Amino acid sequence: MGSKKMNTLQSPYTEFDPEAFLARVGNGQSVAKYSDRETVFAQGDAADALFYLLKGKVKIVVLSSEGKEAIIAILEAGQFFGEGSLVAQSHRVVSATAIGDCTIARLEKQVVVKVIHDQPNFSTMFISCILKRYMRMQADLVDQLFNSSEKRLARLLLLLANFGKEGEPDPVIAKISHETLAEMIGTTRSRVSSFMNKFRRLGFIEYDSQSLRVRSSLLNVLLHH
Repeated sequence: MGSKKMNTLQSPYTEFDPEAFLARVGNGQSVAKYSDRETVFAQGDAADALFYLLKGKVKIVVLSSEGKEAIIAILEAGQFFGEGSLVAQSHRVVSATAIGDCTIARLEKQVVVKVIHDQPNFSTMFISCILKRYMRMQADLVDQLFNSSEKRLARLLLLLANFGKEGEPDPVIAKISHETLAEMIGTTRSRVSSFMNKFRRLGFIEYDSQSLRVRSSLLNVLLHH
């Protein structure tokens, strides 16, 4: 009896499930559904909560003082955003907008601070997600500096389609406009349209008004150009 009690005391976090916790509602937590192009938060809003993408995609956008918009990231299910609220950021420096239908969890700052302190499983998950995004941002910067716009587009499509994920050899993603793709890789819409038509002609992708199928053969653009 004493031994079982000691084991329980030594492992207080083994039953904690971060995913289940993030989908919970109440006590500073909520879950909401967003439709395509609906704003999750806008640049200049109070930074008072952390968000977690349960389903769908979200684009992170920054607006310059001259009114020029730039997409700095497209996030997928399983990613946190709005983490600036946990530090000294009092107002949002970016905007977050739904791409297609999304389900998003919102956690108030005090809830996040407490669970990070109390639950190592959550802390590990949170840090891992933030570090992965940081590494992705570094790779994006290298891509912008050294690769052609055609290669940048091919890499972006492969990333958006989760290329390499088990069980999905020919991933299908929700249709993203050529204008959005152009903003993300730093080129014009006409060049993106030209590259997309070329990729389709070569059998690397297929797309219609609803979806985009990315084939693993698109890797050829990265490997042989």
